[in-house]
Amino acid sequence: MLHRRLGKTGLQVSALSFGAWVTFGNQIGDDVARELLHTAYEGGINFFDNAEGYADGQAEIVMGRILKASGWARGSYLVSSKVFFGDAYKGPNGRGLSRKHVIEACHAALVRLQVDHLDLFFCHRPDPDTPIGETCRAMHDLIAQGKVLYWGTSEWSAAEIAAAQRFCAAHNLHSPVMEQPQYNLFHRRRLEQEYAPLYDSDAGLGTTIWSPLATGLLTGKYNAGVPADSRLAVKGLEWLRDRVTADQKPKLDLVPAVAEIARELGTTLPRLGVAWCLANPRVSTVILGASKPAQLAENLGALEVLPKLTPEVLDRLDRLTRQAAT
Repeated sequence: MLHRRLGKTGLQVSALSFGAWVTFGNQIGDDVARELLHTAYEGGINFFDNAEGYADGQAEIVMGRILKASGWARGSYLVSSKVFFGDAYKGPNGRGLSRKHVIEACHAALVRLQVDHLDLFFCHRPDPDTPIGETCRAMHDLIAQGKVLYWGTSEWSAAEIAAAQRFCAAHNLHSPVMEQPQYNLFHRRRLEQEYAPLYDSDAGLGTTIWSPLATGLLTGKYNAGVPADSRLAVKGLEWLRDRVTADQKPKLDLVPAVAEIARELGTTLPRLGVAWCLANPRVSTVILGASKPAQLAENLGALEVLPKLTPEVLDRLDRLTRQAAT
């Protein structure tokens, strides 16, 4: 397993990581979740990603039980949570980035995950209803108390991240040091262009990217519709199915050509998609998602593809997909 620094911090993160979004506590049972987490850890992954909003907190409960029973040294893995969308409680202060919700969400995540600190804690979305300084001070206090080690953002604009970093610098607070954006061959402008000025700023910016396979488009399994056993067919995830399949024909039409490049390289489409993300040095870690151990084992093989991504291959992929990318 390769390891990369998280931005300008000293934290070493496995280049591939594993996330619980839409699977733990929802699509799969606890036995499969346990097998997936152990497959990831035994494959060298040291970062497990979660959030209060995943299955209304149930994903963290499932992960916490597995971590507790694993016997793994706490120093051998990193675990995250995210705050914004809330868990099963949906009251007026049960979501957002107010001081009340940030502090209470952290405490709830610690209980659910059965750990004494969160290695990474993300603001899952920007909150226009809360002053940015209020959120920054709450995160700083959690770090000062040892409950969180690093804090960051997810799907914030570059302007919002820069504003938080400026506030923290002006008030001598712990600054956000990582962002979790979507990044793949079809969704790339924010990480590659919008965030560019932030990577070399004083605080720096690590990235823990999600959806490297474009929510399944880059597996090829949706070329002929939605398979009955896929996550997009799960009851309750109709919103995700509609988002992925709506207006995606230009991207779907390009998938066979990307798959042909994978075949020429002697690999598979999913491995190529993940390896392409890793080829960007601004990517600290690629979060993998899987509902089957075989899928996860397949994607772990992306590390073997990375040396094959020569400048010529990368240029070919860029020319093929850039026009359709957002």
